[in-house]
Amino acid sequence: MMKFSYTVRDRMGRKTVAVEEASSRDDLITTLQSRDLTVINVAEFRDDKGIGKTSVTGASFKRMHFGVNSADLVLFCRQLATLLGAGVTILKSLEIISEQVSSRKLNIALRNLRRNMEVGLSLHEAMSKHPDVFSDLWVNLVESGEASGNLAVVLNRLASYLERNEAFKAKIVSALVYPVILLVAGLGALLFLTIKIVPTFAELFKSFKLKLPPITVGLIWVSNFVRNAGIFVVIGMIVAFFLLKKYIKTKSGRRAFESLQFKLPIFGEFFRALIVERFSSEMSTLVESGVPILYSLEIAEHSVNNLTMADVIRKVKDEVREGRTLSQPLAQSGFFEPMVVQMVNIGEEIGELSQMFKRINTFYQEYVETFLTRFTAMFEPIMLIFMGIVIGIMVIGMFMPIFQLSQASTQ
Repeated sequence: MMKFSYTVRDRMGRKTVAVEEASSRDDLITTLQSRDLTVINVAEFRDDKGIGKTSVTGASFKRMHFGVNSADLVLFCRQLATLLGAGVTILKSLEIISEQVSSRKLNIALRNLRRNMEVGLSLHEAMSKHPDVFSDLWVNLVESGEASGNLAVVLNRLASYLERNEAFKAKIVSALVYPVILLVAGLGALLFLTIKIVPTFAELFKSFKLKLPPITVGLIWVSNFVRNAGIFVVIGMIVAFFLLKKYIKTKSGRRAFESLQFKLPIFGEFFRALIVERFSSEMSTLVESGVPILYSLEIAEHSVNNLTMADVIRKVKDEVREGRTLSQPLAQSGFFEPMVVQMVNIGEEIGELSQMFKRINTFYQEYVETFLTRFTAMFEPIMLIFMGIVIGIMVIGMFMPIFQLSQASTQ
């Protein structure tokens, strides 16, 4: 078997440079193409410096952005796992990847990781110095991989978790795009009718000096209000939005907002399912990677991004620290459904807790996707009916005086 360095692009156009063993160059190209990758370059791997030099291009630096997004982290995780699996040292892997990333912030962080490791720090200790790039989840999983000697395996699990998480978020966003577009288009049409069409009819009616029916008077009043005071209403709504947003950033405001979310009819269970989905996804990855259950709960507490859920996890963690099983405090919290508690209990009894968390995660992902599909399917006819009723009222209000005028002219 020979080692080859290669450069490929995936379907999204993201470039990857890595090292892999194969019996020949042609066999490696065939393998890469079978993974739906576009092969840019394949060369025999002779020394680490060769890879670093071929990976740097002027174009890659021109496309650099300043922040660190999820795609940057997933790509870094996959590249590091591949290089470590191919036998490349951590220091050289970081050097190679730092020349590949399109994020300037991540590039700086990777170079700092390398410097810190050169003076004796481990990878997870170096990562902990960059909390704005590498979360507690990263640090603890890497620590687990270093302790067990399976860092490449753990990194692949982390990359899979990040990819699943991003794919799930993308599904939610894509499901909400259509209702938002429909709502904006509907409100735009109503605004156009109110600002342009109704005043035209109002001027016409004024010239005939007709006694207008109440519905027409009401429409004209609404039109005048929107045209004259609409801008102040919009400014007031914007100010109220920012004040509300500022209040929600406080602990008391955040708790009040979360409490309102969970009490909403229909949508309350949806928001709860979203939080349980994230919790179960993180717990499955952490437990499967060998992170102790108490550390796993502590990481989930800080990364769940929900104060109500964080309080629940903190109480569960305290109970587990005192020697109780995980399923008992989960049941007492009242936040989790009996199905979740039972599956966790079974997972503890048979020693397959990570697999049970995976099944819980799959169940809630399917629940959220089904909810969004049904919501999207229901939103369209509801929006169309609403638009039909409003436009119907406007048409009746505008044409009733015309009918009165035509009846008066025939008499």
